[in-house]
Amino acid sequence: MEFRYLGNSGLKISEITYGNWLTHGSQVENDVATQCVQAALDAGISTFDTADVYANGKAETVLGDALKGERRESLEIFTKVYWPTGPGGKNDTGLSRKHIMEGINGSLQRLQTDYVDLYQAHRYDTETPLEETMQAFADVVRQGKALYIGVSEWTAEQIREGVKLSKQLGFSLISSQPQYSMLWRVIEDEVVPTSKELGVSQIVWSPMAQGVLSGKYLPGEAPPQGSRAADEKGGADMIKRFMNDDVLARVQKLKPIADEAGLTMPQLAIAWVLQNDNVAAALVGASKPEQVADNVKAAGVKLEADLMAKIDDALGDIVESDPGKTEATAPQKRVA
Repeated sequence: MEFRYLGNSGLKISEITYGNWLTHGSQVENDVATQCVQAALDAGISTFDTADVYANGKAETVLGDALKGERRESLEIFTKVYWPTGPGGKNDTGLSRKHIMEGINGSLQRLQTDYVDLYQAHRYDTETPLEETMQAFADVVRQGKALYIGVSEWTAEQIREGVKLSKQLGFSLISSQPQYSMLWRVIEDEVVPTSKELGVSQIVWSPMAQGVLSGKYLPGEAPPQGSRAADEKGGADMIKRFMNDDVLARVQKLKPIADEAGLTMPQLAIAWVLQNDNVAAALVGASKPEQVADNVKAAGVKLEADLMAKIDDALGDIVESDPGKTEATAPQKRVA
């Protein structure tokens, strides 16, 4: 396993980070989830990412149980706040002081830990003053309940304002967690340059484009049974933007490129995002332990420039690069 600094902080994290969105507490049984976490630990992964909204708290509970007994100082545990939790009442969502303070306390209880290493704003809250949100995060840090603060799917300008306030309030906003893959490159033109300037790293989710870049979905064929695209409860809605024959046909062109690099297609996809020097970690999930063991082989892989060019040629104009997509795909108001 390779390790990278997170933003301009002294915190090192594993460049392959284990995330339990869509799996723990919902898609897979708890014992399998525990096996996946153990496989991650065995592979050298020390960083684990979750959120209070995943399976409405169950994912945090499963992760807390799975990590019980591990040396806390050797782990980096991340979670998030924004989306509705509990019964989804009027104050059970967003980045108000009330929801942040209640959110961190609930997360710590479920994770069975005194603190999280990184507490992340899961989206930008258009209905709460940013000053209120950042003051609440400052207090969470001062209380020792989180060591650092991060954001997820914020625009470049939102990140800039957040970092400015964090400095004024005396804490470190050091990370951004956006979607990023060969197919979804919307952060490259604005978020990445701004983040580099401000000392913020990316922790990227969906490096395999919801599994499309694994090559298992074939043009003109129905999704395999048990796959994400076939599961209406497990992310079929998220993957549908990539599920067209043009995209799937182009993805198949990556197979010989992966073979040339001596990698599987999932390994190629993960290694690709890690070539970006602003990316501190690629988030990977798993529904079985063997997937973890396969994914970690992307750590430390160097893709040469000619191979990166071949990837671009294979995918052509199906790549989404519009920086406006970050804001366009964000919630314009709270769900509740």
